[in-house]
Order: sequence, then C-alpha cells, then structure tokens
Amino acid sequence: MHPHDFMPRNCWGSQAHPNLRGCKPPPKTFRFFHAVTLFDHKAFLSTLTSRPGVYRMLDANGRVLYVGKAKNLHKRVSSYFYRAQNLRVQTMVAQIRAIEVTVTHTEAEALLLENNLIKSLQPRYNILLRDDKGYPYLFLSADPFPRLAYHRGAKKEKGRYFGPYPNAGSLRETLNLLQKLFPVRQCEDSFFRNRSRPCLQYQIKRCSAPCVGYVSEAEYAQTVRDAELFLEGKTSQVIDELAARMEQAAAALEFERAALLRDQIVRLRRLQERQYVSGERGDLDILACALEAGVACVQIFFIRGGRNLGNKAFFPRIPEEEEEPANILGAFIGQYYPGKTVPREILTDRAPADHELLQEVLSQQAGHAVRIHTQVRGERARWLEMARQNAQLALRSRLASKAGMASRREALQQALGLDAPPERMECFDISHTGGERTVASCVVFGPDGPLKSDYRRFNIEGIEPGDDYAAMQQALRRRYTRLQSGEGQLPDLLFIDGGKGQLAVAERVLEELAVQGVMLVGVAKGPDRKAGLEQLILEGRDAALVLPPDSPALHLIQQIRDEAHRFAITGHRQRRERSRRASRLEEIPGLGPKRRQSLLKQFGGLQEVARAGVEDLQRVEGISRALAEKIYALFHGGE
Repeated sequence: MHPHDFMPRNCWGSQAHPNLRGCKPPPKTFRFFHAVTLFDHKAFLSTLTSRPGVYRMLDANGRVLYVGKAKNLHKRVSSYFYRAQNLRVQTMVAQIRAIEVTVTHTEAEALLLENNLIKSLQPRYNILLRDDKGYPYLFLSADPFPRLAYHRGAKKEKGRYFGPYPNAGSLRETLNLLQKLFPVRQCEDSFFRNRSRPCLQYQIKRCSAPCVGYVSEAEYAQTVRDAELFLEGKTSQVIDELAARMEQAAAALEFERAALLRDQIVRLRRLQERQYVSGERGDLDILACALEAGVACVQIFFIRGGRNLGNKAFFPRIPEEEEEPANILGAFIGQYYPGKTVPREILTDRAPADHELLQEVLSQQAGHAVRIHTQVRGERARWLEMARQNAQLALRSRLASKAGMASRREALQQALGLDAPPERMECFDISHTGGERTVASCVVFGPDGPLKSDYRRFNIEGIEPGDDYAAMQQALRRRYTRLQSGEGQLPDLLFIDGGKGQLAVAERVLEELAVQGVMLVGVAKGPDRKAGLEQLILEGRDAALVLPPDSPALHLIQQIRDEAHRFAITGHRQRRERSRRASRLEEIPGLGPKRRQSLLKQFGGLQEVARAGVEDLQRVEGISRALAEKIYALFHGGE
C-alpha cells in the first residue's frame, strides 16, 4: 500500500480560510484505504508522520465521521486505538474504514483547516455550529453626504461598518435611535440624487435634507462625526462638544439652535445611562456555555464601544455523550469567529479547549491582539454571571420545547399507527391571487421542530391560472426528483394542504418517481374552515380521520400546516410585489436597462412615455423606428 497525494476542495489556497492564502506551499494530504473489512490501524500508524496536521476519519461509504487537528499527528491518532475511550469514541472508532491526513506547517494552520473542513463536511461526531449566518452591520458610506444603512453580507462598499448586531431588530432599533439623535440620511443614493423637495423624513425632523441643500456640507459632516463618535462609544465626548456648541449658540443669541442642542444633550445622557455597560468602554464579547440532557447552549453578548448591542443563543449540535463544556466552547469559538470582526477581548465562563491556540489564530486573523479571559472580577464577573444565567434559561426553554415536540411526535405516531415517531416531516401548500404569480412552499420539521435551512419555495410556471392541482404536481415533481437523485433526505411523513384531489396528485407523482417509504396525509379544512375540525385524508383509507381538538398530534399537524401556509403566502407576496414594481417596458425584447433609463429620463416618467408618439420615441438616442413602434404598440394595443 502506497500513500498518494490527495487534495480535497476547500482545504487550501483560494478555497481555504483567507488567512492561509499566500503562505508556504500547500501541505500534502495522504489518503489511506484498506481492502480489508476492518481498519488496519497498525499498518496505518507505522507510516504516519509526527508533524502537525488534520485527520479525517471515514466510514465504509466514504462519509466523514470526524475531523480533528493535532500538533503531533502520530501521537494524537494512535491515542484512539491504544487508550481507553468513552462509549461515543469507541462507537466511532469501530466504524472507521479509512483515514485522510493533511500535513500543515503549524498547529495554528491545522486549527484553521480543521474548522474550515468541519463547516463544509458537517461530520457526525464533531461539535457543529448550525446557525452561522452573517450578522447585520450598520454601514456609514464614504459619500460627500454619507448615509447610514442596514448592511448584511460582503463588505464591498467604501465606508465604515459598525457591529456586528445580534439580529436585524436590534440594528433597526439603533438606526431609529440615530435618526432621532443625529439627522443623517438613510435613503438610497438613487432616491437622494433625484429629489427636488425634501421627503417626509425631513418633515418629522429625522433628516436634515442634504438632498435639496437645506444643510451645508460642513454642518452635515459635523452631524456625521457626532454619529460616528456615538457609535464608537464616545458619547461623553459628543455631549461635551454639543455643550460647547450650545454655549456658543446662546452667546450669539441663537436661542432656538441652543434649545435644540440642549434637547439633544438630554436625550444622549438618558440613553447613556440606559445603554452603557458599567466600567466598559471598549469592544468585547461575553460567552457562556450550558449543557444538559445532551443539549448545549452557548450564549453570547456583544459589547461594542462600551454599549450592549444585545445577545444571542446558539445551540450547536454535539455528539452523544459529550460532557465537556470546555470542548463545546472551544469548538464554538473556532467555528464562529473566522470571517467575522473579532473584538480585542473575549470573556468566557470557563477556559475553552485550546484557548491559547485560539488566541493565536484569532489575533492573526484580526490583525491585533485578541485575549480570552475567564478569571475576571467586579462588574465583568457580574456580566459573565448574567451570560451564564441567560445560557441556562435558554437551554431550559429549549429542553421544554424539545420535550413538548417529542410528546407531540409520539401522539402523532399513535394517531397514524406508525411504527415509530416520525423523524422528518414535510408539508406543501400553494398560494396565489386569482391565479397570479403562483408559489408553492415546502416546509420541513425534524425531532426538534422546524428545519428552516431545508425549507424550499417553487415559482410555478406553465399552468392554467388557478389550477392548484397542476401547481401541486409541479412542485412535488421538482422536489422529489432532486431528493431521489441523492440531493437530500426523504421524509417519513408528507402532509398536503388539501383534500382527496390534492392527495391523489401527490400519490401519482410519488408513484411516477418510484418514491417509497413516505406516508401521505392530506390535511383538509373542516366545516366552516374552523381550526380544530381538520380532517386527515390518509392514503388507502376511505374514511377521513378526525382528531380531538385538544389532541397534541393535531396541534403538531396544525403547526406544520400553518408554517407551510405562512411560507407560501410570504413567497407569493414577494413575487407579486416584484412583478408589480417592474416597468412594463421590461416586456419589450431589445429594450435593455440603459435604453429604458434614457426613455424615462427624456420623458419624465412612464406615463409620459405611454402618451408619446412613434416619432417622439424615435428621437431618443438608441431607439430605432422598429423599437419605437414596439413601445407604442405596448401602450396602445397595436392601434
């Protein structure tokens, strides 16, 4: 057996973590497969290097069971086979049929690569951070008259980014507050450039109307600077400067301006009393971990510029029998922070695993020293205790919800006569308005509730308007064709929002696609469409099943059905609004965005374009005689 070089995607160079780009030549990865049924660990270990790196353990189907890093690969990997392990590790080791090894130059590089692979491969036996969406930031543009705006995603535009905020709600609350304190514009640039008179924001004193010249560039810049200082946590400096300007205005007998500055100072002082974390003026995150009954919660508080921006609870997926919160916290920090803004300090309620290595890697990424502290006193200890309490409360709430979900699944098992509680349930619904812009939704529920990352919407095309049967058929066929090709997991239960007709459509589609092992249930609305009187239409049964209104099984079905309904309506409304916002000019082939823009500018709007004759349209640059006739025919029906 000879090892050969193997370079998996997302492991190095442009596909790896950005901090690994441009370093030494990529490490070599060796892949060892054995023809025998059991893994020959002795033969493997006899050739394994003692250098730092990452190892991946694979099962008989080539699926990754576990990804780990090591300062000494030989020593770390051999420990799985020659040391006593808990039941979880023993179960994992018994499934190993191959091991892949990637050698790195340093342990820090191994840590980055490990977390990169955990995110992409989602191994069964690793601790996984499931909620890793980008956090919103407050964006201040670099224009002559800068704008404050909500931002999520890549930071491509020039300007300053403040945050991250734990959720969109807390950021919008901050934006609303800033409008009251500092009248900086929040409108889009296209709106700003085309104003001839101030908008409503000026009327309610939340913008100084720079779009129409009601404020000088210097005065506006001063307001922007005050807002920046506030966002940096320098509220006291802002108050001092406002007080100085108030005195100057009073001395110059500008009493109205002085009164406005006084009111602004009062609002800032009240806000300062409510928002500041006592004794803090910098940036830090506060983390605490709680673990109970196989469920873990990591609570994180965001402190920026001395202000508490809010908190968020995470529930990472942990392997069975994981009993070390330090390991969970270390895995969380390693997976959460890469690619994000890292504060100079992170407070944790216990020392995370590999905390010194984590400090080194995060400092390298952030470009400044990052310290992880666990032993703190005074106010910091009080805030750390508060994070710990929040983690425990969130965990208890999660466990209570999980227990309730389990009891409802068991009730559903009994009601439908299943062999076991359903592990995965899907529900489809159709939404349209008079047949316009039909959208089908598919929502997914697992043992713990909604699996929102697996939700799907389908824009329905090519059917008769209002034909719900055809819409359902198209959505089901698109969904389960993908699942049958191996792009996902089939459900145990498939709910269809509708009666026998919709259920018959679903039966035909699943039969055509040779989908087996999925139980179909139609959820028909009861008399007068009242909740609690739903009828369940089961595949192969003539009589409908009606559950008692207080049945936990019925409550679960209602929750899933209502979620599918909500998701479908939201998608339909979004699609309908997009279509109604689109200009009728977009219907004309050959009339691209630049020509449409020229037309609208020349005529002052779509209404005037509709009134124009062919000769008038032809005078616009880029509009030929043939194109002008098409435009005219669009509005006049070929007259």
